[in-house]
Amino acid sequence: MNIDWQTIGPVLLTSIGQTVWMVLATMLVGGLLGLLLGIALYTTRAGGILANRLVFTVLNVLVNIIRPIPFIIFITAIGPLTIKVVGTTLGTGAATFALIVAATFGISRIVEQNLVTIDPGVIEAARAMGASPLRIIVTLLVPEALGPLILGYTFVFVAVVDMTAVAGAVGGGGLGDFAISYGYQRFDWSVTVIAVVIIIVLVQAAQYLGNWLSRKALRR
Repeated sequence: MNIDWQTIGPVLLTSIGQTVWMVLATMLVGGLLGLLLGIALYTTRAGGILANRLVFTVLNVLVNIIRPIPFIIFITAIGPLTIKVVGTTLGTGAATFALIVAATFGISRIVEQNLVTIDPGVIEAARAMGASPLRIIVTLLVPEALGPLILGYTFVFVAVVDMTAVAGAVGGGGLGDFAISYGYQRFDWSVTVIAVVIIIVLVQAAQYLGNWLSRKALRR
């Protein structure tokens, strides 16, 4: 590879930092919001500990509308909202906001699906003992589904890395922007390969950590 590292090196390091920042911020904020939304979906459904048909219907429809939208379309569609919140539709901050919103709705469905697998009898036993809904959620629902939830979040992590690359195509920065600007547009395939290898290493490390944490949670 005949690469001008003096020019490319600093840009590559900046791009890696931008990608890591976008992914971590999305997983922290979107992960928490998605967890709360997923719990709300599960607990407000018919027969749930906080059953509320209206709330469940509104949340369910909202998730069903937003979750399937391809991210390349979604990040441009919420441009007006991004401008109001961030002040611009360009840059890492704007891309991170769009990532957080998209991840929140994607994670919420994963959380709900994992909570549905919990034995209803366990929940009924807790209710019969006088446990409050909040106590059931904190000490029963989340711990019982922790292993599968970790695997679900690992899957989302990989998807978010993919979405950061898409964000790079519309000025979001990161490794996607680096690969396009310094690789594809300059016909320098070696630069593109470097970006791909870094993304693969990042994803593999996250997958390994997620699998390890999930096994630890399932053995408890």
